[in-house]
Amino acid sequence: MRAGAVRRRGNEHGAHAPYPRTARLNQVLREVVADALERLTDIDERLRLVTVTGVDIASDLSHAEVYLSALDEQTAEALEELRPGLQQSIGRQVRMKRTPRLHFAADPAVAHGMRVEEILRRMHEGHARSEEHGHDDGPASGPKSAGPGA
Repeated sequence: MRAGAVRRRGNEHGAHAPYPRTARLNQVLREVVADALERLTDIDERLRLVTVTGVDIASDLSHAEVYLSALDEQTAEALEELRPGLQQSIGRQVRMKRTPRLHFAADPAVAHGMRVEEILRRMHEGHARSEEHGHDDGPASGPKSAGPGA
């Protein structure tokens, strides 16, 4: 081994995994489920505005939580009806001993992001209204003199 080289322990095939197996499986499952849902949008309109944002597979690989950009009642119903077919897609495309049972949930990060956008929009609207009425309390208004001789 040459100087400065780091010896890494690979799997039985000699490949080196830069991150844990579940993280790799999360990414693969996200891609498989997203592709399958994209194909199914022509069949079921309830899936038109659904985006798979992530997957979190259990450490025992028995089930996987699929996070979606939006999940209303109709979409949840459609996904539950299509779940066996989605699991079959995974079984055909991903080499695993067992196919995980899929569970679907709205991505909390999307909801938090929408909430932050709402707060920023309200702040912007409030600032614009105060400028319309001649009140500019923001830091861009510059220093105010309040001492003697002002």
